[in-house]
Amino acid sequence: MQDKTIYKNEKNLISTNKKRLLFTLLSFFLIYLVAYIIDPFSSCWNGYFQRNMFEILGEWTFTIIYSFLISEFSIIVHNKLDRILTWKDNPTERLLIETVINLIVVLLINLLLVYIISRYYYELQNLTIATSLEEKRGAIQNISISVMIALMIMGINIGIHLINNWKNESIRAAKLGQVILETELQSLKLQIDPHFVFNNLSVLSEIILEDQQLGYEYAENFSKIYRYLLVNSKKDVISLEEELNFLDSYIFLIKNRFGEGVHFEINVDPAKSNYQLPPLTLQLLVENALKHNQTNKKRSLKIKVYTNAQNQLVVENILIPIENVSESSGIGISNIIKRYDLLSHLQPEILNNGKTFKVNLPLIEQNS
Repeated sequence: MQDKTIYKNEKNLISTNKKRLLFTLLSFFLIYLVAYIIDPFSSCWNGYFQRNMFEILGEWTFTIIYSFLISEFSIIVHNKLDRILTWKDNPTERLLIETVINLIVVLLINLLLVYIISRYYYELQNLTIATSLEEKRGAIQNISISVMIALMIMGINIGIHLINNWKNESIRAAKLGQVILETELQSLKLQIDPHFVFNNLSVLSEIILEDQQLGYEYAENFSKIYRYLLVNSKKDVISLEEELNFLDSYIFLIKNRFGEGVHFEINVDPAKSNYQLPPLTLQLLVENALKHNQTNKKRSLKIKVYTNAQNQLVVENILIPIENVSESSGIGISNIIKRYDLLSHLQPEILNNGKTFKVNLPLIEQNS
């Protein structure tokens, strides 16, 4: 059975719905708290709870709606800017733009509410709009409180965003370290595996007796593999050209070990040579194919490596399953998928139709 994998997505510190509820309740509380702190001797606080209960509930309902509007627009502005201008790109510009937009939104909400109150509430009550100094001061105070609350919400939103990014970056760094360690362990296993070394040295000794030039080439390719593993196993990505050069050396050893039992077809577009992929990806996939399938002259194991129109590198092999083999631990394919998950938004496609096993590897553009 070919390797399988399961991986988990990263989670946010707090969901958007919870953020809405939190910000709305916080805004509601802060509106009254800040208003009281600014003017604790205002006439509106005298006998506040002695008023008609419906009047109090009506005021609270209006304040809740007002709080929701401020909170909701703050979240919308934050999320929209995340897709246009991230904090990593230009934090100063992002802070300035988000602050200005939030202030404009708060002023527009206040103007809208003033219009609604003057247009409908006062008309229904046959009242005239008060223009006394106290009323004007109250309006300015309300706008000031709204601005303060909007800035507080924006600050909390930014704080949650930064904490969430820090948490995810820590998780990604830990995952990447784990994947690199797995890769190193796989490479080390290949290097010190006595069967691997014994088999290749046995082949080398036989070749030298028959053809010294071929033996020299075998030893050269053998050393290239180890040098590649030592130099590149810790890198995040490597060019397709370098990976294919490594594969050539690896194929040279395989062909001299298995002979006609394995057949390779390499058809890669030269224009894709500067694209990138995680190092040792091809070695893991070829090793995976050899580990799970028979290799014999009567029916050779065919392994194809080629590029397609979707900007993918395809590694495909026919299925000739080895009988009575224990189930795979799934390290090889899992390792590749985890590294792609950490390095790119693209993901490999794994296809098994019972006759062929195919892995479509997205090629990563430089500096993407």
